[in-house]
Amino acid sequence: MATDSAEPYEANGAKDINGTNGESTRSYSMLDETQRTLSTLLSLAKDQIPSECLPYVANVDFKTTNDGTPYFPTPFKQTEAISALKALEAAMAGLIADTQEGSENGKKGQRKMTVDLERATCFMFSAYLCTVRGLNKADPDVKSCLKDTDLNKAQSILYRRLSANLYETKNPGEYFHLHGSLEATTALNMVGLPGHRPDMTDYRECIDLIESHVRRFTATELEELNAANRQAGVTCLKWEEFKESEHGRALLSEPPFRLTPLELSTPPTPIAPSPGNPYSNASSAPQVLRGILVLELCRIIAGPSIGRGLAEHGASVLKITSPNLPDVPFFQVDGNLGKHAADLDLRDGRDRAAFDRLLRRADVLLDGYRPGALERLGYGPEALARLARARGRGYVYVAENCFGQVGPWRGRPGWQQIADCATGVAWAQGAGFMGLDEPVIPPFPMSDYGTGCMGTVAAMVGLWRRAREGGSWWAGVSLCQYDAFLMGLGLHADEVRERLRERFEGEEGFFGLRHADSVDEVGKRALRAMRRVAPHLFEGDEVDEEGRVVRKGVMQRSYSRGFEGAVTFVRPAVSVQGVWNGWVRNSRPNGFDGAAWEGWEVDRDMLDG
Repeated sequence: MATDSAEPYEANGAKDINGTNGESTRSYSMLDETQRTLSTLLSLAKDQIPSECLPYVANVDFKTTNDGTPYFPTPFKQTEAISALKALEAAMAGLIADTQEGSENGKKGQRKMTVDLERATCFMFSAYLCTVRGLNKADPDVKSCLKDTDLNKAQSILYRRLSANLYETKNPGEYFHLHGSLEATTALNMVGLPGHRPDMTDYRECIDLIESHVRRFTATELEELNAANRQAGVTCLKWEEFKESEHGRALLSEPPFRLTPLELSTPPTPIAPSPGNPYSNASSAPQVLRGILVLELCRIIAGPSIGRGLAEHGASVLKITSPNLPDVPFFQVDGNLGKHAADLDLRDGRDRAAFDRLLRRADVLLDGYRPGALERLGYGPEALARLARARGRGYVYVAENCFGQVGPWRGRPGWQQIADCATGVAWAQGAGFMGLDEPVIPPFPMSDYGTGCMGTVAAMVGLWRRAREGGSWWAGVSLCQYDAFLMGLGLHADEVRERLRERFEGEEGFFGLRHADSVDEVGKRALRAMRRVAPHLFEGDEVDEEGRVVRKGVMQRSYSRGFEGAVTFVRPAVSVQGVWNGWVRNSRPNGFDGAAWEGWEVDRDMLDG
């Protein structure tokens, strides 16, 4: 992957709007910057994108109401990055539709496609925007609406929650992100603390206690402890340090996502043409992935976002989770949209047999676990290649993880905050935007959602290649690859960052954040500030006196049987001429459904979204 040669916190391309060198700094336009980002993405991913897709990319339009200042209190081109990825998603939907049925007037590649930049922006923090029974992620009463999958109380107990946080080490100015994942005790024990401290209930006191223990170790010592205990922590690096590391060099030589064949002996498998949308009160247009069966073995955000994206285009996505593994309860509200969700323990003989029956019919497998975990269970890429040959029909296998598929760190576990620390994102947030001499975790799990969109695009490319060339296809995406793409775009120009600082200064206290403030605290303050400066991002539908929708907002509302109440969620950012994309069933908690492809319901109030 090509990268810029700028200093760590310099914006890329100090050029005017026409791209020529000059003394005047170009004015910011979100549309122009998104087009530049799309060009960069196409250049980086050119070998992974079918050449047939490029005319469709050229027909993608971006629409926005942006007034000339980015939306997020960050120095990163997040809206531009996700909108460019959504353009590829739209283009692949158009290409698949024409492969199925031909375009209108017989002219392939002429479909009009649109990416709504406001909805794309909201996609990047949709877990913070969605609600269940009117309650959002931060509301303490929301727990009563959720299935308790926090089996180890690593989320619900503050002291244990702060085992996943950024702390200063023994060396002043050196930082390490401790991460207790969904278990907490091992990470706390690693630095000499007990797994439980019922007396520790104050936010600052918990932070001070844990940091005092982390400060007994250097980053090198913590890395050694981390490896010995198989934990997800990482030293917080600057962008230049990441680029110069062995892993950074390996990852930066990779495209943002990679697609390779697993086997090429099975014949082409068409993506079944859909004569139209069979749901009576929805558009008559087809969904391009209707009939595609997806098994999702993922937790938290990035992996489930891939399945959520495929479900948006009509795929039947069955999320499989073990009842014995913890998960974050609220993230299921957003992440399980459009799917069925079943519990199976793949170490249990009966459940394994049920999974094998599902797998024999599936088209796509999404693997969001630590590299090698599914191989040890007998369901890795090579095993699927053998199954494909035996059944005479290929698979698409999408692997999503933190560090990528190449480089010395490829087997390490990790999460969004770990990737953001490893790649220099956290340092750029603190030093490159907030004027601090310390890193700060950026608001919202945006690298999760960006990686999820990359995975959706990669899966669509894999399905298209399977339809054209046959075989089984493996796709790899990672949080660090998304962050490397983002950082390679450069930071916003100085005057844009200054405008952002002026806009976000205020009573919300965002600029009072420091390195040890948790992702929850960062997100809470950022959300408060964004509601003030960009209220249109939070709008629901405008209805008339009779309750009819006269203008659709960013958010959609529908009743969920699984959560026994209304769920609101971000509407799709993509629209494709002649194609309907949206979800036909609402979200539900993990394990709500049976492990079967038959008998799936349709939530009629979802269909006019």
